[in-house]
Amino acid sequence: MPRQAESATIIGVAAPVAPLLSNPFIAPYLTMALNERSKNVTAGVARAPNRSMYYAMGYKESDFNKPMVGVANGHSTITPCNSGLQPLADAAVEALRAAGANPQIFGTPTISDGIGMGTEGMKYSLVSREVIADGIETCVNGQWMDGVLVIGGCDKNMPGGMMAIARTNVPAIYVYGGTIKPGRHKGRDLTIVSAFEAVGEFTAGRLSEEDFKAIEQKSCPGSGSCGGMYTANTMSSAFEAMGMSLPYSSTMANEDHEKIDSTAQSAAVLIEAIRRGIKPRDIITRRSIENAVRVIMATGGSTNAVLHFLAIAHAAEVEWTIDDFERIRRVTPVFCDLKPSGQYVITELHQAGGIPQVMKMLLGAGLLHGDCLTITGQTIEQTLRDVPAAPPAGQTVIRPIETPIYAQGHLAILKGNLSPEGCVAKISGLKNPVITGPARVYDSEDDAMAATRRHMCG
Repeated sequence: MPRQAESATIIGVAAPVAPLLSNPFIAPYLTMALNERSKNVTAGVARAPNRSMYYAMGYKESDFNKPMVGVANGHSTITPCNSGLQPLADAAVEALRAAGANPQIFGTPTISDGIGMGTEGMKYSLVSREVIADGIETCVNGQWMDGVLVIGGCDKNMPGGMMAIARTNVPAIYVYGGTIKPGRHKGRDLTIVSAFEAVGEFTAGRLSEEDFKAIEQKSCPGSGSCGGMYTANTMSSAFEAMGMSLPYSSTMANEDHEKIDSTAQSAAVLIEAIRRGIKPRDIITRRSIENAVRVIMATGGSTNAVLHFLAIAHAAEVEWTIDDFERIRRVTPVFCDLKPSGQYVITELHQAGGIPQVMKMLLGAGLLHGDCLTITGQTIEQTLRDVPAAPPAGQTVIRPIETPIYAQGHLAILKGNLSPEGCVAKISGLKNPVITGPARVYDSEDDAMAATRRHMCG
């Protein structure tokens, strides 16, 4: 029998389900069982020993007809980026149960770039991305999960989680842990970069010891990821633009209750994605990656996004090269005034309309693919339907797209004898993008930091 039309409310937007019946991505899967994968380990006489292990954890016989949904929990007290994730994981578990699923929570590791930076520990940073991706893929495929909700905070949590999502290609959603709120000292906002800058100012004798200690102690006032458009917030914004996270979720503060509410909504949306058969590779396409990179350029995002999206595209088997970033950069203006090169932090971008506002402006300028599918089952254009064409009057975080901060994107792909295959540089404010001259090479982070401090001291 045909499925009766219904509607689901997601972030206050009515999402009609009826049009999904004719969606070529979704229609073939509407009759799939919600536990299509997990029944490999729960159904049949031969799986009695498997079920015994589930009974040990409190499962009932009726639970074996429900989907097994993983919650990849990046909670950790290693870094403030991840120290506030447990309440989100708890909300996800509760919402999955309420939606008729069996939540299966498992941990993922993290390290903090902000703590490891400038030491030999930083050499483990990129490695941690691969460990996170491998860990999530191992659990999802090893246990035949029917879907996965990934929760992460610090820099490498983001691409690591998305790489795993793309590899496994089971219904999935990314829940970003949320940004940190800004610190304050003498009337100005602080972020973690303020503390790094203070080291240079104090070393050069331009900052008092009193102010130095105050900035150190006030830069990170609570839990959440670094507050400017640094790597974590760049990747979360890009995931939202790509359609793998809910609208507005990428710029919420970790400590605000709306982050918990958004996580619960994400869990409900994931169950619908399992029911409809919406898979990551239906969403992660060349066109949706273009959308993500547009947003990265428009918001002044991190150089690390280049490295990470090359890896995500590879995991999703999408054709994407380093030259594609330069192609998009040349025709995409920077119109968000965000730290580290601008004035404002991510909580202020959220108040100005968040990533949906940025995307609506890009869509209006013909710089976004509005027909890309999202995890909600809506297209980008449908998702942005009720977003205003322009941000609220009086705010200065998001500039008019006609009068941007820079007419072209800030992440340039450079090639030369040091990088014949290409490298990336943030050229915000540079008048001459050509760099020639000698290069100094150091054998360790410690040697490089010592040389930097000597240079600062004259």
